[in-house]
This record gives sequence, structure tokens and C-alpha cells, in this order.
Amino acid sequence: MPKSCLLIGAPIDAGQRRAGCLMGPVAYRVAGLAQAIRDLGHEATDLGDVAMTPQMDATCDNPAVHSLAEVLGWTAALRRVMAEALPHGFPIIMGGDHSLALGTVAGAADHAARVGRPLFLLWLDAHSDFHTPMTTTSGNLHGTPVAYIAGRSGFAPFPPFPAPIPAERICLYGIRSVDPAEHAALLDHDIAINDMRVLDEQGVVAPLRAFLDQVRAANGLLHVSLDVDFLDPAIAPAVGTTVPGGTTFREAHLVMELLHESELVTSLDLVELNPFLDDRGMTAKLMVDLVGSLMGRKVFDRPTRSK
Repeated sequence: MPKSCLLIGAPIDAGQRRAGCLMGPVAYRVAGLAQAIRDLGHEATDLGDVAMTPQMDATCDNPAVHSLAEVLGWTAALRRVMAEALPHGFPIIMGGDHSLALGTVAGAADHAARVGRPLFLLWLDAHSDFHTPMTTTSGNLHGTPVAYIAGRSGFAPFPPFPAPIPAERICLYGIRSVDPAEHAALLDHDIAINDMRVLDEQGVVAPLRAFLDQVRAANGLLHVSLDVDFLDPAIAPAVGTTVPGGTTFREAHLVMELLHESELVTSLDLVELNPFLDDRGMTAKLMVDLVGSLMGRKVFDRPTRSK
């Protein structure tokens, strides 16, 4: 069914220290994201970039944490924007580093509570992002969203996450870089961790279909957060957190095609694109192509045939 896609820019790079992610929304526009969606028969309305006001009175007991006022401001703004957008269409957040998910998933949770449906999260990323502001040694808050979403303590002065998502409704997919502190914390949570070994052993299809079956059985809403470093850096170099051994071109497109066929995805983050690190726009173009697969583009349509 045609979707009403709402493109929302989140030019945030305060969640990490390498400048450039704030150019992500512009890169997606230049790479033709809106037109790619329209070419598939959907509506695409660009709502522009989100405005943010830093919360300047914020402090954290961990001295490593940086840019806290800005990240808190973005979290509040994106939570509001996502909650307002979801009743009217399919929000696509054009980031921006992954700290934006602190706000976007909170807004999706607000919406899910209003409509009385459970929220599920599919985290397509090389990293588990399961630190808290108190456990991070880098001080980079883009490594904390999943912990916040799952309801871990240690997030003051962030507001409490609205109705934390139970571990069994979170799927980490494509993971291949986990800090020891995150590993220890994940052992205490029943989050589905489909790291690259799982995908190598089982293939990309079976673990994803199992998770999608859970979403369908619960009549859930599904938020997908797609990090550029989910992809192998050989095909997607425009990210400041490259980790070798990521998904291939074909594997990534297959994931997007399966998500399209499920008809379960209700909101999407596109994160960590740093155009300054790109090679003639190849990463931005690939991300746009992946959104195309999520929205229904196929090499060959296979109609169901009777036996």
C-alpha cells in the first residue's frame, strides 16, 4: 500500500566527536531520497530540519560525557516531532548521529502508548549502543540509545524513557563491536543479539523473520534504526565508526526487502552518514537505494502462483 512518507532532517553530530554528521540530511536530499520514494508510488513530504534548543543547565557526574546540553535538546525536540508525525504518516528521520534515537524512539513509544499497541525496535548497527552516560568512557552519547530505550538506570538528567521497551521486543542485528561493559550489561537482558556470527551461521533471513513474526503476532509497531556502519565499510565508507565485516550490498538489500514484505515498519532512522568521509556520494546513494528496497523496489516481482 502507498505510504505517506514524512522526511525529517536531524542535523545532529553532538553525540560523537567527529564533525560531519550534521551534513547528513542535506546529503540525503542531494542523493534524491524524496524522488526515489515518489518513483515507487509513495508520497514524500520534506518537513525540513528539526530545530533544537540546548538545555544549558544539564550536568552529568561522568566527566567524560560531552555535549550533554545539545543532546538533551535534540532528544526533547525529536521526541516531540516523532510523536506528532506518526499519526499522519511514515516518518523517516534523516540524521545525524545515532544519539538522535534517544528522541525518535521515545516519540515512537509515546505514540504506541496512545494507540495501545506494543512498540518493537530493530537496531541495524555494528554496535550494541548499550552504554549509559555513567558507563561510557568515550563520553559519546551516540553509544547509549539502546540502554535508554530498554530502561537502564544511570540516565539522569535525561527524562525517564516512556514505557521502556521490554528486552524481548528489541533486536540487535548485525552487531560486531561490543565493549566489555556493554557485554556484561547485555547478559542481564534478554535482548535478541543477532551478531555477524549468527548471520554467518544462520543467514540473514531466519533471524529477521523470527523477530518479524513476533511483531506480527503482537500487532506491534516497528521502529527501524539503520546505522551506516551496519554495512561493510568497503561499500559504505562515510561513517566515523567503521567496523570491518559488515553486511554486504546484497545482504543489506535483502534485509530491506524482507522488511517491506512484512508491512510492519512504521518509522525509520537513517543515522551516522558523514558526507565529509564519503567517496563521491557512494554511501548516501546506497542508503537511498536501501530505502528504495524498504519501500518496495525489487529486481523482479514474483507473483504468488497456484500449485
